Amino acid sequence: MQDLEIKGARVHNLKNVDAHIPRYSLTVFTGLSGSGKSSLAFDTIYAEGQRRYIETFSSYARGFLGGGMERPDVEQIDGLGPVISIEQKTTNRNPRSTVGTVTEVYDFFRLLYARAGQAVSYLTGAPMVRYTEEQILDLLLERYSGQKVLLLAPVVKQRKGHYKELFEQLRKKSFLNVRVDGELREITYGMKLDRYKLHSVEVQTDKLTIGEKNRDRLLNSLRLTLKEGDGVMMLLNVDTGAVSYFSRHLMDPETGLSYNEPAPHNFSFNSPNGSCPRCKGLGEVRVIDLDSIAPDRSKSIYQGGILPLGKYRRLLVFAQIEALCTKYEVSIKDPIKSLPEDLLEEIINGSEEDIMINDDRYPDLKGLPLSYDGLSAYLMSQEDQEGENEGSERWLAQFTKPQVCPECHGGRLNKESLHYLIAGKNIGEVASMELTQLMHWVEHVEEHLTPQQRTIATEILKEIRTRLSFLLDVGLGYLSMNRMSATLSGGESQRIRLATQIGTQLVEVLYILDEPSIGLHQRDNLRLIHSLQKLRDLGNTVIVVEHDKDMMLEADHIIDMGPKAGRLGGQVVFEGTPKEMMKAGTLTARYISGEESIEVSPIRRPVTDRVLRLKGAKGNNLRDVSVTFPLGTLICVAGVSGSGKSTLINETLYPILSQHLYSSLKEPLPYERIEGLELVDKVVAVDQSPIGRTPRSNPATYTGVFTDIRSLFVSLPESKMRGYKPGRFSFNVSGGRCETCSGNGYKTIAMNFLPDVYAPCEVCHGRRYNRETLEVRFKGKSIADVLDMTINMAVEFFAHVPHILKKLQVLQDVGLGYIKLGQSSTTLSGGESQRIKLASELAKRDTGKTVYILDEPTTGLHFEDIRVLLAILNRLVDRGNTVIIIEHNLDVLKSADYLIEIGPNGGKDGGRLLFEGTPEELVKVKDSPTAPFLREELKLSKQSSKKK
Repeated sequence: MQDLEIKGARVHNLKNVDAHIPRYSLTVFTGLSGSGKSSLAFDTIYAEGQRRYIETFSSYARGFLGGGMERPDVEQIDGLGPVISIEQKTTNRNPRSTVGTVTEVYDFFRLLYARAGQAVSYLTGAPMVRYTEEQILDLLLERYSGQKVLLLAPVVKQRKGHYKELFEQLRKKSFLNVRVDGELREITYGMKLDRYKLHSVEVQTDKLTIGEKNRDRLLNSLRLTLKEGDGVMMLLNVDTGAVSYFSRHLMDPETGLSYNEPAPHNFSFNSPNGSCPRCKGLGEVRVIDLDSIAPDRSKSIYQGGILPLGKYRRLLVFAQIEALCTKYEVSIKDPIKSLPEDLLEEIINGSEEDIMINDDRYPDLKGLPLSYDGLSAYLMSQEDQEGENEGSERWLAQFTKPQVCPECHGGRLNKESLHYLIAGKNIGEVASMELTQLMHWVEHVEEHLTPQQRTIATEILKEIRTRLSFLLDVGLGYLSMNRMSATLSGGESQRIRLATQIGTQLVEVLYILDEPSIGLHQRDNLRLIHSLQKLRDLGNTVIVVEHDKDMMLEADHIIDMGPKAGRLGGQVVFEGTPKEMMKAGTLTARYISGEESIEVSPIRRPVTDRVLRLKGAKGNNLRDVSVTFPLGTLICVAGVSGSGKSTLINETLYPILSQHLYSSLKEPLPYERIEGLELVDKVVAVDQSPIGRTPRSNPATYTGVFTDIRSLFVSLPESKMRGYKPGRFSFNVSGGRCETCSGNGYKTIAMNFLPDVYAPCEVCHGRRYNRETLEVRFKGKSIADVLDMTINMAVEFFAHVPHILKKLQVLQDVGLGYIKLGQSSTTLSGGESQRIKLASELAKRDTGKTVYILDEPTTGLHFEDIRVLLAILNRLVDRGNTVIIIEHNLDVLKSADYLIEIGPNGGKDGGRLLFEGTPEELVKVKDSPTAPFLREELKLSKQSSKKK
């Protein structure tokens, strides 16, 4: 098959790009952030692949898919086969989606437990047994010979009803007696039971003395009994009253407890056959949080101390709470903090005893015993009345907290499903193991199986081992099967999908990946590269958008985009092998060859007595970590994936600071104490979430500079004369925008069975505003002209408007001078979006006592972009602020004043403080996973400095 050839690509900033990608190769697209890598890989190659796939459907089928896809602006693409994109997005926010379900590994475990699991009784712990008719006959003759017995077939087990029709049917079948709730009774005409009580009913099929002479009669009777009892039979000794149970199904012979025949769906928490009835398969339930519903306990319930209820008014719930207070000899007007704990427990969770309302305002209820289900049930009922919408869920969520389900203890499955064991473990325990531990268990489990189990399990275990090995190869050994997909980072989600794709063993596919090394420690990088090469060697072509040096050197082919970003990029500046690139002289090539590097300051900022000391952090996998954060320095937190970095910083330190400074409701994970809080007066966290996914969101709106620009236009004489308000210059509301296109600047023309066409609005010609609004001008430019300016142009234009200039300069400082103010957020790369978010925070006032927390800010950044980023972060630190960065990137680590390493591995094998100090001190630490890589990087930096 021919190689992939792209000719004349003009998507976004691409300038008539031609590119050649060898088939069955690992090709890396690299270049500055915004240079056009993603535009070529995803918006051109992948988009065209998807379009061609959709076009293979019938016009009828395409109608259900929205009519097709827009053709990317490219002259020709040859040699394009099926395309699969694996992007760094956590797309599944469903709490039912887990690592096990996404990778389909859990499906194989469901099959394994259904076919080879040993059932045990959840009542006695004894193994469940099942018998054939012949086995039951032999057991009866062996154990009960000479005993007078009744054979009983259970037909009703602990259910309400009068059962009049049932007794009539049994009478017609010539049965004479039944056992009702343990009492033998004759079946009479019209017989019925109390319909509101629970009953157990067994029909008597025979009464006989067991012995060889009755063998034939006994066999016929037990067959009849098993038929009437749906495979279950009870044996009642007439003399002693002892009962024994026998079944063709799985049964506990001691108690008569029986299980359904196991099938894979019985082990699925997404199936009603397997899920826990209490938590519906989620593993956790939401419970009322007293601190949230009553934050000010000095108030009484009467004064509105319980937030979701508000102040006292004529509602039944208040009358019920008042009755409870009377029972405890306190008043509803007493401060909540003075109420007994037992009373608060009953108010929230309900009373076991009925309560008596003595309020004259409820004459119909006065003196009657009433049940009280508690505030928890009351609030849930309020949500049910609102319907299952996002608003009511949000309203309830603010008063509740998640708690491990008390019934399944987080196992997600019902009692029956959690009592099938393999090698002593149920499927819930297996799902909670880290993947490295799980692999060890899978490799040794056959030693604990019976020959029959081993025959069944061998092939299933082989499939499980194969898939687990792919997950371990991409550095995800610290995850577990029951880890929710919604809690994964973008990089983890992408690597999971990569491992899943390798497991599918597809061939002749073009895979496109977006920076798979994100969030991955250098130690795991080679395993990731090996996985990509394995994907290639299966017979596929792999394109990776990447900045990682190791990935580039291991690639078969490299396409370097540039020479700069935005309108100054969009060209292929180099195409060839890694060896050829070393001599190319492009900006990327100079960094790869060591000719260019990010310089390290010869003097680190010293540690002073201005420090934050966090003692005894124990959240998730952290093992009593005590660590120092020197204020006024650039601090990096390093460690392998899953070691506990985010737990320490994002889930412990940040919530502590946020709670102290802003009374945030988010609780930090467990810790003993923290010292030095008085030295910090502001905290800012910049995470990896995108700035917006709608075309209306842009850098100007996100950073808030557009509000200032609109205010400036409102203050102009022309606007004042016309009475214009700020809304006049917004393209999101009626008034000043072009109503023909609703402020979009273009119109979407539905072509039915052809792809939609996007045409510039014929009224505003893409300028978004109506003619009257565009007549208002500042220095000769309309609001639409301003939005069309690049950041660099806008800095010059607003040079004498300080409050606007400040925000624009920060965008320029983080290397985004080339993007337009009004550029749609959907066209921005991941790296650009994150830097806009960072710039938005940096533009705000800092106090010299501000702590900035950044989570992998180098995402999507080229070496040169990282140099620019470090310069602005250092500028913040020079003003007395503190910057804490969670990072793997060696260029950032070597530039830190102070390094903290958590490790040594991920998950349960991590969570220890390995080191804190300078980079030069870290490289001497023997058990540090980071040290060997950082040592090499520092050595290269020194060599590069000497060359200069």
